[in-house]
Amino acid sequence: MPKATNVPIDAPPRRRVLIAGVGAGAGLGLSATACTRTAGPPHRGAPGPAAGSGSRPGPGGHDVRGVRQAGVTTPQQATALLLAYDLDPAVRGAAGARALKEVLGAWTDALAEAGDADGAPQDRLTATVGVGPRLPARLGVTAPAALRELPAFPGDRLDPARCGGDVLVQLCADDSDTAEETAEALTRLAGETLRPRWRQSGFLPPPPDDGGTPRDLLGFKNGSANPDAQECERWVWTDDATYLVVRRVQLRVEDFARLAVHRQEEIVGRRRSTGGPLSGGPEHADVDVFAKSPEGRLLTPARSHVGVVGPQHDAGARMLRRCYSYADGPTDQGLLFLAFMRDPALFTRVQRRMATQDELSGFTETRGSALAYVLPGAGPGRPLGADLLS
Repeated sequence: MPKATNVPIDAPPRRRVLIAGVGAGAGLGLSATACTRTAGPPHRGAPGPAAGSGSRPGPGGHDVRGVRQAGVTTPQQATALLLAYDLDPAVRGAAGARALKEVLGAWTDALAEAGDADGAPQDRLTATVGVGPRLPARLGVTAPAALRELPAFPGDRLDPARCGGDVLVQLCADDSDTAEETAEALTRLAGETLRPRWRQSGFLPPPPDDGGTPRDLLGFKNGSANPDAQECERWVWTDDATYLVVRRVQLRVEDFARLAVHRQEEIVGRRRSTGGPLSGGPEHADVDVFAKSPEGRLLTPARSHVGVVGPQHDAGARMLRRCYSYADGPTDQGLLFLAFMRDPALFTRVQRRMATQDELSGFTETRGSALAYVLPGAGPGRPLGADLLS
């Protein structure tokens, strides 16, 4: 049976990213909750710590006994790196479940040692681990109820090499080197059990002067209508787990930039300068997509992005977007769409509307797609993935 091996990991002198070979009683870094401590100011619009998380601070500044993984409602870091792995074809059934348990245990122990000399997470590093829709059947275990393949959507041009995966890892940090070094370490620790499938890096542009919501490559603020901490309890978490949808969306940046600003705003449904809704008010004002002027005209155009994706269409259901930009060449740049929700059916409904009604879809093309069930956090006597793989 292939096993994960604790391989010594070389790190630059200025940081200690991962230390392999730690004892079983070490702190479990992957169990950090939504309230993970940070070394920098959060972006506005990101949910704050959720009340009643049931976690207690552990040694070295890590929250090691929380019930939820970090990197979901954690204040957004400057960079992201998504890694997808497939289970080795020779590893299936009960033997595969045991092998994957060993990998997740090795990752947990190693990530517990990630930090600087004071024990704080280096560059606010978070690692978030999930499993894909095909993995449970390959291991002969019961799949979470909502873990199913996403359907095909009109307009997608998916590259199979950039889609799917049995295990998905989101690494976020304020320094991309930290995420890259951590990725290399995790891949080595996976041994022969997991094979790399695809990877995608992302970044945030320099933060605005007001420290507010970051902008995407189209020049608009992205994440203005995210749920707050209380709303995340209702719409994001389910039994301390959640679902992550990943979409690699190529943008026609130059074509969009040629449009007049007022036309861009009509397509997006927000003011480019402030992020505020077209109906008036500041960026984070509630938007009633059905509100009309005295003359009977919709204040938010029905075919604008905001008009199509508004939560009023889904009985108020929300998803938490934690998106990044990517630039893999002059003709390949866009949005690394990352969204967390308690039921991926919400994303399916929204995406189907976008594909047929959203004017912004004329400037987008989805080339990569994945769905993952983000496991509950680890804890004493409960390693990462214990409930799923038992």
